[in-house]
Amino acid sequence: MIAATGSQTRLMETSETKLIQIVLNGRPRDVPEGLALDALLTFLEVKPDRVAIERNRALVRKPDWPATQVEAGDQLEIVWFVGGGR
Repeated sequence: MIAATGSQTRLMETSETKLIQIVLNGRPRDVPEGLALDALLTFLEVKPDRVAIERNRALVRKPDWPATQVEAGDQLEIVWFVGGGR
């Protein structure tokens, strides 16, 4: 269940939350069922402004995150952009 608190959205865990297993950045991870990619980032406490997401070896465009459901067995890579240089 996702609850809005002020301007912040957070995932509320309950004993009724069904978990699914995905592979996130090469490691197995249990996450709540029914999350879209944008909600997954909220669950993981990842700010979405400087990341890219690959789902099952395909890059998912940021505008598509809310409509892209995370499914059991998905292989996700979340990559952070890091600035630097001259």
